[in-house]
Amino acid sequence: MHRGKGMKFVGDSRVPGLQHRKPNIPKDYSEYPGKTEAFWPNFLLKEWMIGSVFLVGYLLLTVAHPSPLEGQADPTNTGYIPLPDWYFLFLYQLLKYEFASGPFNVVGAIIMPGLAFTALMLAPFLDPGPERRPSKRPLPTGFMLLAIASIIFLTWESVVNHDWEAAEAQGKIVEEVEIDTADPGYEIYSGSACISCHGDNLEGAVGPALTATAFTAEEIAEIAVNGIERDGEQVMPPSWDGSEEDLKVMTEFIDGLSE
Repeated sequence: MHRGKGMKFVGDSRVPGLQHRKPNIPKDYSEYPGKTEAFWPNFLLKEWMIGSVFLVGYLLLTVAHPSPLEGQADPTNTGYIPLPDWYFLFLYQLLKYEFASGPFNVVGAIIMPGLAFTALMLAPFLDPGPERRPSKRPLPTGFMLLAIASIIFLTWESVVNHDWEAAEAQGKIVEEVEIDTADPGYEIYSGSACISCHGDNLEGAVGPALTATAFTAEEIAEIAVNGIERDGEQVMPPSWDGSEEDLKVMTEFIDGLSE
């Protein structure tokens, strides 16, 4: 602008589209053959085909390995030991250790997981540098490897040390069997210590159900007298203190329920 000679406007040619605005024309992808295709039907058909393969595979997996369903939940059964899903097994195992259970349950259930999640939230602030290689980021890489190793170890320990046979027995779906309470075998059973663990109708309580047991009468008698010991640990203590005649009558009665 020059003083006394009016005002003039000067445009900047470096700003595109101010004077000659071009219409919105899609880019030409013809120079990239095979890298672009029509959404309908080409792309969508491929998506449907892949989805169908995964759906059929999932259905076959459910047929080959059905869900391990258990019997109806019984809130009065204090002997039932629940088992969490696989992705919580590491926490389940952590609460078995002395430093994280009993009087220190708060440590294992709240403090230790709280520290782990706090470290996860602080991870972006521990190493804000632009480097992407793990070897150049020792703190986040070290914490991540420690967390993964801990989860794998605790999950493995939980699977190895869990009594899967007892878990399967306690949750097994047992068909209801009509119990003849007038049978001499049941009268002996109801007067013994067995009823406190196996229930009034032999449906199971602290101990497993006896209405569909796989043991024979002789094996049941052996267990009643000597109990069950597994891996050096007494799983079931001896519970029979009656006569051999009564034991035979009772075990034959129990064995007859499975037929």
